[in-house]
Amino acid sequence: MALPTDSNDTFLREVDENLRRDQVQDFFKKNGKWVAAAVVLFLAAAGGWIFWQEKRNRDAAAQTEELHSVLTDIGSGRKQDIPQRIDALEESHSDAVRASAMLTDAALALEQNNRSAAIAKYREIVDDKGLPQVYRDVGTIRLTALEFDTLKPEQVIARLEPLAKAGNPWFGSAGEMTALALLKQKKNAEAGKLFAAIAADTQVPETIRTRAVQVAGTLGVDATASMPSLQQQD
Repeated sequence: MALPTDSNDTFLREVDENLRRDQVQDFFKKNGKWVAAAVVLFLAAAGGWIFWQEKRNRDAAAQTEELHSVLTDIGSGRKQDIPQRIDALEESHSDAVRASAMLTDAALALEQNNRSAAIAKYREIVDDKGLPQVYRDVGTIRLTALEFDTLKPEQVIARLEPLAKAGNPWFGSAGEMTALALLKQKKNAEAGKLFAAIAADTQVPETIRTRAVQVAGTLGVDATASMPSLQQQD
């Protein structure tokens, strides 16, 4: 007498489960030591990674405090050991600390009239692809400002092209240098339009906007409508 279909299915499932259970038991009998070793290694690696992350976070916090202390000492004129402390901070695993230390290093070089050292440091920042773009952009602006008189106008324009756009945080500085480079190329109309655009961007610092209005005026472009304060003075 044939078994019902559902009985066959039940029987087959039981055989399959027993077979799988036997296979698992055989596997662990043969490879149990290796499996245990692999689990131990995984747990050790995971624990090491967590410890490493926590250590990096603690180091970053301590380095941030040290950076604040360095800047405070610079502001107070206590600069005896500043170079060594900055060098140490430039080795930080924190991008913010490392970049800030490098920018501080360049600023101190300028304060000591060491333009070549400042230029080298800003170029190092610009070329460091490990740093977030915001810090590299700061380096680009300051490097270009220092090198402006030695660069060809087309070099200035090409270098600052990504930043000399309305809405970019560096539009004021990058746009102003780009417009001056356009003037060197005798492209007065283009320079005037760019100065007017700078004056119209309320995100640009007012000092730069005011200069832009004045220069645009000398180029025959009336940008005073962008600066209500200037309109009230007229």
